Amino acid sequence: MFHSNHQSFADRRSDSANAKKALLERFKARPGTDDPIMQQRRAERQAVAEARAIREAEKAAARAEAERLALIERARLEEEERQAELAREAARQAEQARRDAERPRKVLLEAVQYAQMRAAGKRRR
Repeated sequence: MFHSNHQSFADRRSDSANAKKALLERFKARPGTDDPIMQQRRAERQAVAEARAIREAEKAAARAEAERLALIERARLEEEERQAELAREAARQAEQARRDAERPRKVLLEAVQYAQMRAAGKRRR
């Protein structure tokens, strides 16, 4: 490692020891856990954490309620669709029954018309 001020190994070693000593003093100067300021900060952090937990619980409850309402709405729409499909099927069946009931009348009418045409054709000859 090249240093511009040409320090010796002993200088670098003493600088490192001084830096470690300063770091240790800074660490020791920190307030302890029984310090009133630290207790106040801990209480503030605790209050913030509790408020956050309450907000998250309220959000979860609101989400659960919204999901429940969405599920109810989805079930209502599915039931409406099922009822509409039943009504369409009943209308199809009624139309088919009407056509089935009309078919013999048509067949009879066509037979009568055919017989009339044949009778009219034989009269012409």
